[in-house]
Amino acid sequence: MDARSIIAQVRDGETPSAEALSWFAAGLASGGVTDAQGGAFAMAVLLRGLSDEGRVALTRAMRDSGRVMAWDLPGPVLDKHSTGGIGDCVSLLLAPALAVCGAYVPMISGRGLGHTGGTLDKLEAIPGFRTGLSEDQFRAQMERVKCAIVAASADLAPADKRLYAIRDISGTVESIDLITASILSKKLAAGLEGLVLDVKCGSGAFMKTPERAEALARALVSTAQGAGCMTTALITDMSQPLATAAGNALEVIEVMETLTGTSVNAALWDLTCALGGEALALGGLVADADDGAGRIAQALESGAAAEVFGRMVAAQGGPTDFVERWPDRLPAAPVVREVPALDDGFIARIDGQALGHAVVHLGGGRLREGDKIHPAVGLSDMIGLGEEIGAGVPLAMVHAASEEAAEAAVRAVQAAYVVGTSVLDEGPLVLKRIS
Repeated sequence: MDARSIIAQVRDGETPSAEALSWFAAGLASGGVTDAQGGAFAMAVLLRGLSDEGRVALTRAMRDSGRVMAWDLPGPVLDKHSTGGIGDCVSLLLAPALAVCGAYVPMISGRGLGHTGGTLDKLEAIPGFRTGLSEDQFRAQMERVKCAIVAASADLAPADKRLYAIRDISGTVESIDLITASILSKKLAAGLEGLVLDVKCGSGAFMKTPERAEALARALVSTAQGAGCMTTALITDMSQPLATAAGNALEVIEVMETLTGTSVNAALWDLTCALGGEALALGGLVADADDGAGRIAQALESGAAAEVFGRMVAAQGGPTDFVERWPDRLPAAPVVREVPALDDGFIARIDGQALGHAVVHLGGGRLREGDKIHPAVGLSDMIGLGEEIGAGVPLAMVHAASEEAAEAAVRAVQAAYVVGTSVLDEGPLVLKRIS
């Protein structure tokens, strides 16, 4: 086999064999396929697409380009993946809640991408928290705590790491086939038995329209199931931030308020329960997703999920008393400013992507690879769609490292909120279920 003939097949609208795609993925991982050939392949897939069988074969090939984990645990191995949004800190609630309900959750997560926050960056706002574990440490924690949230190791789906970097600089990120293979190759390499997907749709998501979100959700579900992992997807609304905070330590604060019952954000709670219910049903731990959602709610309400979260934090190098002392343990920004509304009326639209970029420019995300994250900066107390507002009343609070950065963020947040004269009927949080 050779790369040129495989690229030509895709270019001409044909689907290479599973063996050919496996050879190509192995070449990406080893360096035998050049960057130019990887870019040509990605562009051919973007323009011509792959068949359903080809997408499954590419996903399997990328999964098998490195180590594939296998588990021998007394319960189902389950996970969740979100396509990314603003204030989306569900993973921090869901992993321990699933563990309470009998699942094992080896959650391999990512860092911030574009305007969206990353689960690993949020957890690293906790002093001492380590997201890089050896395989022995990972396995030992799964047996003791039943959940772990970690970064992918270098030998997990290495073909994806290479192709992702090539896509980023070759204008081919938007391909649904390549997005699907990228997401699933890493998740399936973790040895999952069931996966629930949260496919975001709206101003704060990568997929802006319901049609694009559904196309991606269907591709993800059919491909994961074709590769042997039972999967369900929920298409969820991201026309406004999910939590009232956006920023690493600030989102951890909202998670801890929810886990400890201090304050509960209804949307964050409801989506955690909905996704958790689907996961428990996939794992055979409950009769159906509704029953599962109730089990997740009970795990959160009882404080059991908080206890498991505390054990996970301690196991991964964080404070052993984090659940009891989290207000003292998390960093705080030196500058906190209100964002005054400019008009009277009702919140008619929120540009979630603009809010995400505001957090990135405060230092809560990366403008360039290698940028250092400032864990304390971001936005809190963001008001939602349909809420009544008066001129001068705060739309949100800015947490910044300097007065100059705070002032720029205030202007960005004001521009992201559109105030209207009529009350907006808020739509459902879960738009569609794909199974």
